[in-house]
Amino acid sequence: MLAPLLQGLAICGVSWFLWKYFRQVVVKSPLDNIPGPPPESFTWGNLSQMLHRHAWPMYEYLTESYKGVVKLAGPLGHRMLYVFDPVAMHSIIVKDQYVYEEAAWFIKSNRLNFGLGLLATLGNHHRKQRKLLNPVFSIAHMRRMIPIFNQVGHQLQNGIEQRVRGHDEPVELDMLSWMGRTALELIGQAGLGYSFDPLVADSADEFMLAIKAFQPAVMQMTLIRRLIPYLPDIRIVWLRNLLLDLIPNKGVQKVRDIVNVMHERAVAIYEEKKQALERGDESLKDKVGEGRDLMSILLKANMVASDEDKLPEAELIGQVATFIFAAMDTTSNALSIILTLLAEHPDVQEKLREEILEASNGEDLDYDALVSLPYLDAVCRETLRLHPPVTTVFRETRQDIVMPLSEPVTGIDGTKMNEILVPKDTTVIVGILSSNRNKAIWGEDALEWKPERWLSSLPESVTEAKIPGIYSNLMTFLGGGRACIGFKFSQLEMKVILCLLLSKFAFAPSDKPVVWNVSGIRFPTVGEEMKASLPMKVSLYKPEAGCN
Repeated sequence: MLAPLLQGLAICGVSWFLWKYFRQVVVKSPLDNIPGPPPESFTWGNLSQMLHRHAWPMYEYLTESYKGVVKLAGPLGHRMLYVFDPVAMHSIIVKDQYVYEEAAWFIKSNRLNFGLGLLATLGNHHRKQRKLLNPVFSIAHMRRMIPIFNQVGHQLQNGIEQRVRGHDEPVELDMLSWMGRTALELIGQAGLGYSFDPLVADSADEFMLAIKAFQPAVMQMTLIRRLIPYLPDIRIVWLRNLLLDLIPNKGVQKVRDIVNVMHERAVAIYEEKKQALERGDESLKDKVGEGRDLMSILLKANMVASDEDKLPEAELIGQVATFIFAAMDTTSNALSIILTLLAEHPDVQEKLREEILEASNGEDLDYDALVSLPYLDAVCRETLRLHPPVTTVFRETRQDIVMPLSEPVTGIDGTKMNEILVPKDTTVIVGILSSNRNKAIWGEDALEWKPERWLSSLPESVTEAKIPGIYSNLMTFLGGGRACIGFKFSQLEMKVILCLLLSKFAFAPSDKPVVWNVSGIRFPTVGEEMKASLPMKVSLYKPEAGCN
């Protein structure tokens, strides 16, 4: 009696899966009239082109060839939309953000990688976490972070100076490694009240190496990650690790090892912080950050929060892991991009250095001085416009919805469409890079790196587009309820580090071929290597004779 019942349930389950996944292949869709490129294959559609490490020409083609909305083919005949129309993006990430939720594979993989932090929750659960975290990233708290940023920046100065002083020629250093170590120490001291790396040794410790290896490892399993929602949710760590051993993909095993290292350190940091808080404020004064770090502020707020708003321990540990990864990888890679561009444009590097030296006069800059440097701000904005660390974000529609457009799109059948009916379960890709490089908005020089564009009023086409990002008419930090919560923290630490580096060192490109790779967060390598690195020639800055 039991066997036929189980057999029936199995047949029903398989039938449901097949219908849910393959119905798009056999059922007509309003998306069929949207123009787009032909699929590369039935198995992966255009997705493999979008996720390839050298996918930059594909993104350029989509941005140049289409008017803000493109139909793409997903795996096994699924339809996807690639969107960089500003009105459509406002619907996706602001107005109708709870219809266009984060993709299931993104949420589940983040939960496996980082725990129940801000990147792994949806809906009311996400809003509850953000409500407690928002005050932690206030301007008042950011002001108090500047001395910590300067302290870490001086450690970086000393570490690099020890390696270049006494050399007649520039010394080649892996600046990605140095930026990664610095960003980790910044989020450690200012974010978690914890010191990871005094920036003295020649190379980073195991923990930093593990984090910087994460994106290259994930790149090896970008397509496999899309299958995660269909796998059972195994919470017993040893059993999950055992099953992961059976998957014939080096990236999977590498990510598993990295996640285990991150989780162990996150738990240790949380336990140390919790015990210090339980002993009282006097105990915190002996710790890194003296209790002014973001995690101490968060834990104190959580202790006095109502039962309704209080976060459980597992979610607090998840925030630690999320802070470490999100704050370190994006900031270090953004700093590395800026240094690369400054090395390639020595005139811009020198002009920026002059502004910094004049403003600082040999002293550390405080918050007000730091945010009032126009050329530094322009260099950061222009780099984050042209080279956002994150290229796209994925969303999935939870119900049928009408997507408005800023201008009509001509369908394959020649009809003009002012809006698009997007069916439930459609994957929607928000084109961050395409929005930031859209010539219809930014002008014909949109693909050029021109910091000067930010020193005067932006074109009306930019302001009238009403880009829904929270930062400078850009999509770099997104917008709406899932906007980057730490974007002000990131901006400040980048500016502090740039001021301290440029006041002491000069940077030039390496002779080695550096390639920037598409991934969840873009990263550089030497040629086709898989290890993330950015060799650059570094020397002590020597003012020209006669200069003050």
